[in-house]
Amino acid sequence: MNPTPSHFIQKLVERAAARYRRAGRYPWHFAKGKLGGDPAFAALLAYGLLGGRTRIVDIGCGQGLLTAWLLAAEDAASEGQWPQDWSMAPQAFHVHGIELMQHDVTRAQQAMQAEVRGGRASFAAADMCAADFGSADAVVILDVLHYVPIAAQDEVLRRVRDALAPGGVLLLRIGDAGAGLPFKISNWVDHVVNTLRGHRLGRLYCRPLAEWQRVLESLGFKVQAQPMSKGTPFANVLMVAQL
Repeated sequence: MNPTPSHFIQKLVERAAARYRRAGRYPWHFAKGKLGGDPAFAALLAYGLLGGRTRIVDIGCGQGLLTAWLLAAEDAASEGQWPQDWSMAPQAFHVHGIELMQHDVTRAQQAMQAEVRGGRASFAAADMCAADFGSADAVVILDVLHYVPIAAQDEVLRRVRDALAPGGVLLLRIGDAGAGLPFKISNWVDHVVNTLRGHRLGRLYCRPLAEWQRVLESLGFKVQAQPMSKGTPFANVLMVAQL
């Protein structure tokens, strides 16, 4: 029986989050809350944004939620549990996560032990401003670039472009600095969540949507902007940038 999307998402959240039980109660509960409450994860699957992408780099991966999500989706699809009106399920050959905080990397490695040993997933504790991105079909950056100055953001984007194969895609979620109150709420929640995760946030370097689009287009990307705040009070936008 083909599941309804809402029921499917609920089951997928449970399946992906279950990996974190071995990492502790906090990582498990955080995974359930983030995967179930953040509309970006369901959108990545429903719109097929990573379909056909075999080498994925997740910059600012945290405890590896995107990897757990994609693995859960692939397992569900192989069992015939996939919504009929959704695009094809992702089948990544390898997902590489880059994260500044070592304790998050450790949690990711614990949650995806078998995939790390088998070479399907890897996680590195590194600064995105200096990390090697390797080569990829897709790069995902969700709510991360605004932590570093504008010049550093531009350099990360340039190196992402160089790492992508022809036809590759960058999925970049940003907060639209021109969105007024929803943007201010986004920043407040950002501070709270990162404090709970052990980060100390200083100044945030944000830009309006039009400026993000200009920068990406100057690097040779064709850009589509999709609102990505459904069910939340935030000002998030997903930039789908294709080479």
